[in-house]
Amino acid sequence: MKEGGRKQGAASPCAACKLLRRRCANDCVFAPYFPADEPHKFANVHKVFGASNVNKMLQELPLYQRGDAVSSMVYEANARVRDPVYGCVGAISSLQQQIDLLQTQLALAQAEVVHLRVSQSASLSNHGLSPTSSDSPPPPSKSILDMDFVMDQSTYSDSMWPC
Repeated sequence: MKEGGRKQGAASPCAACKLLRRRCANDCVFAPYFPADEPHKFANVHKVFGASNVNKMLQELPLYQRGDAVSSMVYEANARVRDPVYGCVGAISSLQQQIDLLQTQLALAQAEVVHLRVSQSASLSNHGLSPTSSDSPPPPSKSILDMDFVMDQSTYSDSMWPC
């Protein structure tokens, strides 16, 4: 029978109690969220937040919110271990830069489509044809792949793809 993420009366402590080298009580606040088979999960949380602070945060939350809080702490702790200065903010910033770049590329592609449509329409009207005329094939136009702009990729080097 399982209670709180570990077997009742079992001698195996949760990952938190194992790392802290203490006896794991049946009512251990860490046991449901830091099982013995995932020691790395608590190690990073302990390194970033400290066991006492994690204990206080979990004690102050209702039971139904503790799982989400632990997930958030684990995510932030892992981000802080990878990037001690910026943590999650660094990852968010990198993703925002990617969004900005992609939005710029999309706007340029949309402008090129509009340019091609206007050129095609003007070419058809110069020949006395209506743009919806199906009697003749459309005039040759510049492919959307032959864009008139160059993106400077050097400004988007390593910050684009976080590891």
